[in-house]
Amino acid sequence: MELARHERVRRFLERPSVQRAVVIIIVVNAITIGCETSATLMAQVGGLLVAIDHIALTIFAIEILARLYAYRRDFFTDPWNWFDLVIVVVALVPASGPTSVLRALRILRALRLVSAVPSMRRVVGALLTAVPGMASIIGLLLLMIYVAAVIATKLFGEVAPQRFDELPDSLFTLFQIMTGDDWGTVAKEVMSHKPWAWLFFISYILISTFVALNLFIAVVVNAMDDAEPSPSEEQAQAELVELRDEVASLHAKLDLLLERGTVGRR
Repeated sequence: MELARHERVRRFLERPSVQRAVVIIIVVNAITIGCETSATLMAQVGGLLVAIDHIALTIFAIEILARLYAYRRDFFTDPWNWFDLVIVVVALVPASGPTSVLRALRILRALRLVSAVPSMRRVVGALLTAVPGMASIIGLLLLMIYVAAVIATKLFGEVAPQRFDELPDSLFTLFQIMTGDDWGTVAKEVMSHKPWAWLFFISYILISTFVALNLFIAVVVNAMDDAEPSPSEEQAQAELVELRDEVASLHAKLDLLLERGTVGRR
């Protein structure tokens, strides 16, 4: 009977209607926390916003406890369960005294939307899968910026000392140029003394911005394609869920028959 109760709780938590309700509560709670940053709204409906926040936190805590009861040891094998547990525990810490800074972290509850929506989980999983490839690209980009900064310091340090006087200044300026932040002004300042400097800036922008950005996009898109389940995989997953439900139902019936047989012998 104990196993049957665990299975019933698990099947209840996995219902699409329950999962949609959790998503709605997460969204509503994120909105109310954002509204609490407004002094005008707090003066008018502050009590209601705080009440909604407390109700949402209570529901989140009950849901986590229910999942712990339903999945037991299996709960800790899923990283997303750890993610949800940490967020709820942080939210339960009293936001006063030495821990008052945690009050600002309540908005982290909105991140539970990532674990509650399967498509978001796949996106995050794809991004994590792409980290090794992205690390290589980041290393290559840093090496390229360093080389360009040394060259820029040697070439433009005298004509634009406020931007290229020393290596740290050049690194910051080139990072600014890579992001597209007012790079034309920097280029014009240098070109007023060295007209040929446009060759350096255009080459640097083409390599750092367009090439590196496209490499990042290619790695992420490739990882997301690999993470996206195929129709056959989705069908197999659905069949596994159906089979698990049938096994759980058979377990419940078997427990009931065993219990009746025990009562009959008595």
